[in-house]
Amino acid sequence: MNTSNYFLTIMFVLTLISCKKSEDKSFDFTDENIFTKGIEGPAVDSHGNLYAVNFEKEGTIGIVDEKGKASLFITLSQGSIGNGIRFDKNDNMFIADYVNHNILKVEKGKKIAVIYAHEPTANQPNDIAISPDGTLYASDPDWENSTGNLWKIDNKGFHLLETDMGTTNGIEVSPDGKKLYVNESIQRKIWEYEINEHGEPYNKKEFYAFDDFGLDGMRCDSNGNLYVCRYDAGKIIVIDPEGKKIRQIKLKGKKPTNITFGGKDRKQCFVTVSDRGCFESFYAEFPGKDY
Repeated sequence: MNTSNYFLTIMFVLTLISCKKSEDKSFDFTDENIFTKGIEGPAVDSHGNLYAVNFEKEGTIGIVDEKGKASLFITLSQGSIGNGIRFDKNDNMFIADYVNHNILKVEKGKKIAVIYAHEPTANQPNDIAISPDGTLYASDPDWENSTGNLWKIDNKGFHLLETDMGTTNGIEVSPDGKKLYVNESIQRKIWEYEINEHGEPYNKKEFYAFDDFGLDGMRCDSNGNLYVCRYDAGKIIVIDPEGKKIRQIKLKGKKPTNITFGGKDRKQCFVTVSDRGCFESFYAEFPGKDY
């Protein structure tokens, strides 16, 4: 055998494999423009229903079935507009209302949002994360000044954890509840904290930094891999718990705002895409950490 040709063949095969891994792509799950450009807060309940904010108009929550058909779930009152959504283990829905500085709660089986916690000094509760014990955390960006805060939230209200950060946006808790991840959109950094027995983050360190484009919502799979929305880049980047990039998914739209897990075996990822007003989707190797 011609060793030169053999070597070239091997290199060609390896190149094809490498290209295939680097070119993972999404597909459409819903029609375009059924949500506004403010589509955000994807979350899935225990029955597999998918939700996002701003269905057809601002100030609404839409629900999407397993076939990608969307309809109105609820309309928020008093001019509220939602951003992040999370469910607790009892299927109660929590919504970050950035207009009125609230965390809203929709109790299981009901279709009305009530105020769970209010903080007038917050810039705008943006994205929320929930720990295994039900503790909520919220990012709180001040976009005009490129700064932000970090809050812990319970039924007693908002508790300020850190101020004068960068533009805090995406936020997530690891599957074991021991780590908190917070990103800063404009500064393009992701921070990692440990969480103590009181639900308070400490031992802050830089987890990952990007050279370009913005950052938005984040979610963990059950193995602790972090799925990060690259706003304006049109990509989802997957980073393992050690801070190593392990996968990249190319989207059709350029402005992914957030991501969640659902579908069969919780391995289907649903991405809200602002510039297309819809959901795009792809499949993960491991299921999401919550459902």
